Amino acid sequence: MPHLSRERFASRHPCHVTFRVRDEVPSLRSVRFVREFERSLRQIRRRPGCRVVQYSIQGNHVHMLVEAAGPEALGRGMKSVGARLARAVNRVFSRKGPVLADRYHLRALKTPREVRNALAYVLLNARRHARGAAKRVGRAVSVDPASSGRWFEGWKRKIGPARDAPAVAGAHTWLLRKGWRRHGRIGLDEIPARA
Repeated sequence: MPHLSRERFASRHPCHVTFRVRDEVPSLRSVRFVREFERSLRQIRRRPGCRVVQYSIQGNHVHMLVEAAGPEALGRGMKSVGARLARAVNRVFSRKGPVLADRYHLRALKTPREVRNALAYVLLNARRHARGAAKRVGRAVSVDPASSGRWFEGWKRKIGPARDAPAVAGAHTWLLRKGWRRHGRIGLDEIPARA
């Protein structure tokens, strides 16, 4: 089947992007993979045109909030991120062959509430998956180590400073810098609904 056209968006709209990996790929939530993926993101952090601003790594997929100068810049940026993701998987798990299950999924975020919900969804996605697997999700929580949450400055309660340099770029769009805060800071104990 031919690919459908991607959603068009303005550069002022951040996007929620999801990459899914093939079934045979081991869980991406290993410490070694997370560190390798973060190293890859640091290498492209200051690249013009497309920036990864937040991310979370789950067992078989990666969520990212990105900003791009337009659809073409996003396409080029996500091609680079996808290739880096695949190379990191193959390096860490000593494997060869395709990694990504399909093209990335894209959703443009156009309002402060959409951006606030997407931030909570991405940064707290591990809590959502734990609850979906009928695991006990307690009130005493910390930042997901397989996410960019340790560098996020919008938590309701203060967290300790990160011990490492950010793997993500700073937000440039008004929606990701300030606009989302109209709907309140994000609590570490929230369990986000579906995106």
